[in-house]
Amino acid sequence: MLVENNDVKNMNKEFEVLLYAAKKSSKKLLEIVENGFDKFIKSNDDPVTTGDYAVNNILQEELSKHFPEIGWLSEETRDNPDRLEKELVWIVDPIDGTKEFVSGIPEYAISIALVQRGKPVLGLILNPLKEEIFTAIKGKGAKLNGKPIHVKKTLSDKPTIVASRSEIRRGEFEFFEEFAEIIPMGSIAYKLALVAAGKADATFSLGPKNEWDIAAGCLIIEEAGGKATDTYSQDFIFNQKNTLVDSIVGTSDIASQQIFNLIQKERNKNE
Repeated sequence: MLVENNDVKNMNKEFEVLLYAAKKSSKKLLEIVENGFDKFIKSNDDPVTTGDYAVNNILQEELSKHFPEIGWLSEETRDNPDRLEKELVWIVDPIDGTKEFVSGIPEYAISIALVQRGKPVLGLILNPLKEEIFTAIKGKGAKLNGKPIHVKKTLSDKPTIVASRSEIRRGEFEFFEEFAEIIPMGSIAYKLALVAAGKADATFSLGPKNEWDIAAGCLIIEEAGGKATDTYSQDFIFNQKNTLVDSIVGTSDIASQQIFNLIQKERNKNE
């Protein structure tokens, strides 16, 4: 079991098992894409598929088999409040971006974080169709397919912001279009990973998200040299009883002030 957040030498086994489980679940998901899947609508009107459940089952089986003492929080598992008493907890979204998965758009991702006393210490985001695996270990940097990645180091006149398709359709980015290049993109986990890899200056959502949407991405961005907070620049504490957070902003360090200024302008306009 891990001891301290800065004791990264003991994370090798956890990381290796995490990587194996993620790759195994991704392989299964690609088989499901090939062979077809069933879609259902949950009580909150969000879609869920047999793919979501298959990935969830593989991840839970593999991670719990090797680390039975670690707690579990997943979008597709009935919540067990025992996790609140655990020092270490896996926080999992089997498919972040299920709408894109259903539509065949390659912008969904498997997202997994290991959280210690509220802070992520391991993070993995895997895009199966693009064969991209973004990873981070606390204090050891972020990688894409094993090669180091970093947030953007320069800033152009108009920052690039990867944004939710549904939020764009609802008009939530109309204000920002004058000041930034808005690029439609699926999964919030994948958007955070793209910012970490320097593919965009920022991503944000002004509405609520769940812990499993963002936990892995927050660590990956931070280890890539960026910032991930809510819209009031407050850091996240994960593994809460209420898993909703009110917002998410992930940016490169150099774009941070500009992005938060734009968000504040938009907020002032609506007050």
